[in-house]
This record gives sequence, structure tokens and C-alpha cells, in this order.
Amino acid sequence: MDGARISLHVQAYTLTSSPILNAISAAHRRGVLVKVILDQSQLTDKFSALPFLLAAGVPTWIDAAHQIAHNKIMVIDGETVITGSFNFTRSAEYYNAENLLVIRDKALADRYEANFQEHLRHSQPYGAKKDWRPSFLRNHVPY
Repeated sequence: MDGARISLHVQAYTLTSSPILNAISAAHRRGVLVKVILDQSQLTDKFSALPFLLAAGVPTWIDAAHQIAHNKIMVIDGETVITGSFNFTRSAEYYNAENLLVIRDKALADRYEANFQEHLRHSQPYGAKKDWRPSFLRNHVPY
């Protein structure tokens, strides 16, 4: 992430790792086009990175189109993909048995980027005044 020059696209179920959050913020500050998509649980999680990302000015979206948006990927400069079971959390860093794969392949990165863009299209920008509940709940549960 520290080497990102053009773009850094992140999809994460949860994001609590200080080193990762700091690297995302640093990339944004140096002019890298950063976009983050998080699961809707981050709207209410007490350890959510949303306040940090908002304060840092990092464009962030919420993917509420799925029961759980459990992706764990980064696409860096459209050429490198980071993926695996590793949640971008302190627990994954220090306590869990996890795997992380770094792939440097433009063709595969293009496919991950296409998937990122697909999820971005149905996600909502964080901070927008919107009913975040899945559509099947909006008509049945008072908001």
C-alpha cells in the first residue's frame, strides 16, 4: 500500500488495523485515488473505522446490498491484488490463523477491479442521508 502511486481500492468486511488504516490515509494524502467499501455492520460497530476514514477524507462506501459484504481485497494501481482470509483487523494481525495472497498480475487485477466497481455501483457513500437497511426491510420495519 505504501507503494501505491495511482489507485488503492479496498473492500473489507471490517477494518480496525491501525497500520492498514494509516497506510490508507497516507495514500490518500499523497494523492492516490483511494476508495474503500465496507460492510453495513460498520455503521454500528463500536470499533468501526468509519469515523477515522471520514476524518481523513477517505472516500468510503457502505455495501448494504448483501447480508454480509465479506470481501477482503485490495487492488493497488490496477496491477496488484491482495486477498485471502485475512480481515484487515488487529485480531487478524496478532491472534488469528489467516492467509494473505499478493498477486502481481494485470489480467487478474483487472478482474478484481471489475468486481470492485460492480460492488461500488450498488454501495452508498458514507455520510449520505439514506436508509441503509436492505430493501427487503425498508417497507416492513419502521425506520
